[in-house]
Amino acid sequence: MAHALDGTVALVTGASSGIGEATARALAAEGAAVAVAARRRDRLEALAGEIEGAGGRALVLEADVTAREAAVETVERTVAELGRLDVVINNAGVMLLGPIEDAPVEEWERMVALNLNGLLYVAHAALPHLLRAAGTEPRRVADLVNVSSVAGRFARLGSGVYNATKFGVGAFSESLRQEVTERFVRVALVEPGAVATELSSHVREEVREQLQRAFDFERLEAEDIADAIAYVVTRRRTVAVNEVLVRPTQQVR
Repeated sequence: MAHALDGTVALVTGASSGIGEATARALAAEGAAVAVAARRRDRLEALAGEIEGAGGRALVLEADVTAREAAVETVERTVAELGRLDVVINNAGVMLLGPIEDAPVEEWERMVALNLNGLLYVAHAALPHLLRAAGTEPRRVADLVNVSSVAGRFARLGSGVYNATKFGVGAFSESLRQEVTERFVRVALVEPGAVATELSSHVREEVREQLQRAFDFERLEAEDIADAIAYVVTRRRTVAVNEVLVRPTQQVR
């Protein structure tokens, strides 16, 4: 049976857990060969084994995309070993919440390095390959999906620098969309609300307790966001879904 992404190659960053892991599975199920990139090789190898066991093809790329050279190498190895690049899911990110006053500035640096710089490095390295794929079969269109957050739309108390990185992702995505959309490279911004992933476990303990109280409702699953991403990248060539905001039903902000 034919699938929407047969004959294509996708790269997913932050693929060792959560949204990235679920998205890699979803794209493989649609027929894409999937390069999975993150720092935790053991998790990536387990995921790749699962994809290949289901009849797909996967490439493990241990990488820290906060280093520009590593981001470039991740893209270039994907193309060299899988033959092309049609879809990029810029998902790697970290959420380190807390007050701005007396904050550990190292947390800010980590968020800027991964949520912004890493995303920019991957997008920049991937763009020539996406433009090339957009001019060729089997789809004659290519996709760059930047995973942001509801925090890229609404600033919240205790989330200032995380907000700043995600607002930046939104601005970059829209500017790039205008630059390349006439050449059939679609740029999409996916903005999850509260999702049950490891992301919230990275915050300091006292902040984690506040976060749990603020989001005392049933959160989304990573597969819910993967499903939205798969929808975006499987539309026909002349349909661009540029922005998707997905919240749990009970989430107000």
